[in-house]
Amino acid sequence: MCGRFTLNQSLAALAQFFGVDGQIPNLAAQYNIAPTQRVATVLNNPETNQREFKQLRWGLIPAWAKDPGMGVKLINARAETVAQKPAFRSAFWYRRCLVLADGFYEWKRQNGKKQPFYFRLSDGQPFGFAGLWEKWQPPQGKPDCEEIISCTILTTAANELVQPIHDRMPVIVSPQDYDLWLNSQMPTPERLQQLLCPYPDQVMTGYPVSSLVNNSRHNSSECIIPLVGENSLPENIF
Repeated sequence: MCGRFTLNQSLAALAQFFGVDGQIPNLAAQYNIAPTQRVATVLNNPETNQREFKQLRWGLIPAWAKDPGMGVKLINARAETVAQKPAFRSAFWYRRCLVLADGFYEWKRQNGKKQPFYFRLSDGQPFGFAGLWEKWQPPQGKPDCEEIISCTILTTAANELVQPIHDRMPVIVSPQDYDLWLNSQMPTPERLQQLLCPYPDQVMTGYPVSSLVNNSRHNSSECIIPLVGENSLPENIF
């Protein structure tokens, strides 16, 4: 699964990398993004056929949900079943997005506790998770609720780098496939499924980090500093 991730890139780098020049506001560096928070995304505007930047709530709320609380359970969607599950099926066909990130965390139980590990691209570049988005309108008679646009992150089997820590990892879309993934006109399901595979481990790196990240209130660069100590020696960094 993917339960926490980071985004600490310059606005210029993000705008150029994702093709949304002039649209990205002044985003603060985020080292511990957690579910229900607003996340940076890029999606395709079907009217202009241009990429747009939007901040969405992480945790997809299906349009048919009675209340927004359902989104807490839908922060991830499995790539293998996303086209069939009622909560994700419509969004998979018509409302795909990129969730902007530059690293993510996974946890492994060792020595009686859950040890966090941080994974990123070796060159430090940003990347886009394969995401889906949905618009939820409050039912009539609930004036205290407002419209929410939310998203989820797709996951797939872990690559060889992540597998020793967790059997799942978020789907990272290759830049050459951004147009295909964001195309609001549905390509063949088979073509989309080809994108939902483990990212090549040869271009990624990972290492253990402090348990600070276990608490979502901690949001500083300390969260991604490599951990060296009694239970995490330098040779454990892979």
